[in-house]
Amino acid sequence: MRYVRIIAMTLLSVIFGAALLAPTLAPSDYAMQFREAPNSPPSTRFLLGTDELGRDRLSRVLFASRVSLLLAPAAAAISTLFAGVIGTVVGYLGGIVEKVMMAAVDLFMSLPWLFLLITIRAMLPLDLAPVVSVIVTFTLLGFLGWAASARVVCAGARTLRSSMFMLNARGQGCRSWRLIAFQLLPNLRLVLWAQFLISIPVFVLAEANLGMLGLGVTEPLPSLGGLMRELENLPTVPLQPWRLVPIAVLAACVSAFQIIVSGYEVEV
Repeated sequence: MRYVRIIAMTLLSVIFGAALLAPTLAPSDYAMQFREAPNSPPSTRFLLGTDELGRDRLSRVLFASRVSLLLAPAAAAISTLFAGVIGTVVGYLGGIVEKVMMAAVDLFMSLPWLFLLITIRAMLPLDLAPVVSVIVTFTLLGFLGWAASARVVCAGARTLRSSMFMLNARGQGCRSWRLIAFQLLPNLRLVLWAQFLISIPVFVLAEANLGMLGLGVTEPLPSLGGLMRELENLPTVPLQPWRLVPIAVLAACVSAFQIIVSGYEVEV
């Protein structure tokens, strides 16, 4: 299993490295149109061909990976921050506060949050500027994806609130906010880190779903979900298999994350 994790980490590092270096590695700008060569097959000039507008597919895949894979951790950080604060405070207070808040969390989790995300995003203008659409998409992901992680963090805080070091700190007159900030949260860092890692592939897939529905990052800025919209024309896919590259990149990233996270959970 260790060798599988090493392979997964290597693959993920290569993809993230390519995403970071997209401006350097891309043969052309992602929005540049070569109007003399629309829908071109792979060649020495266009390694993955061009789309219907004559834009280089390789450049667009590199920049799409940059958008999807570098901003998903930002959404995961927002989600984990919310889960950490809410879960730790509720788990520390316990009693009726915990019952009421966990009932609210359960209600929130019972809602199909992806459909809720789609509904909220659909209520916003579809002609947002590309940069604004990126911020809106991943901010919504962060604000709506915290509930499951908050339940896990709350369970950890509930276990720790009666531990010896907490009782000692409370007996020495330590205030509640200091107990939460300097005792509970540091001892929950492994739980928070695990929830952060678990959230990243979830948000990558969520963005891909939004992009395929046309509710994600707006053109001309590419994302993996936006590029996969080309797969709607299924009869042409066997004739143009290079169109499957975005979904292959997405599958490789999500699978690598799952392998890494599963190994991390076993170690913890």
